[in-house]
Amino acid sequence: MDMLTLDINSVGMTDEQYFQLCRANRDLRFERSAKGELIIMPPAGGKSGGRNFRLTQQLANWTDTNDLGTGFDSSTGFKLPNGADRSPDAAWVRLERWKALTAEEQDRFVPLCPDFVAELRSKTDSIKGLRLKMQEYLDNGAQLGWLIDPQARKVEIYRPGLPVEVLDNPERLSGEPVLPGFVLNLAPIWA
Repeated sequence: MDMLTLDINSVGMTDEQYFQLCRANRDLRFERSAKGELIIMPPAGGKSGGRNFRLTQQLANWTDTNDLGTGFDSSTGFKLPNGADRSPDAAWVRLERWKALTAEEQDRFVPLCPDFVAELRSKTDSIKGLRLKMQEYLDNGAQLGWLIDPQARKVEIYRPGLPVEVLDNPERLSGEPVLPGFVLNLAPIWA
């Protein structure tokens, strides 16, 4: 099932109403574009869910070995500076930025752009749409982004001020310098 995009500008949905909509429909994944479009995504299929689990697992294991920041899975919402509400498949925020948030800000959709984001393409995802989302993350302050495409066995690496780097069938990805010492093993994601 493909995602559904609805223009909700005419409704004038507030941030609080959007938050309540997401809480009331936990089986669906919602995002909201900077233009106010509501994007409804179905739950992940088995292969995509397993791949995302492996990605998040490796990021979580690395995060547990240091006190540099905190990681997030695909169910976490981020309120970007441009007004969009996004939920990357995996994300990480430097500890000092996370601790600067109030307890309420930490409990709701996080009002910042992660330092690191990863999007994992599923069979139904548009590569063009994911590329636009990756650029949006960079434009809003992300320092590193990975667009992982298991179907093509390619990874696109996004960094501020640099052209997108495309890797064909890599075995590993280094998170340096944003994620010091983190190396993602792609074998379980390609499987």
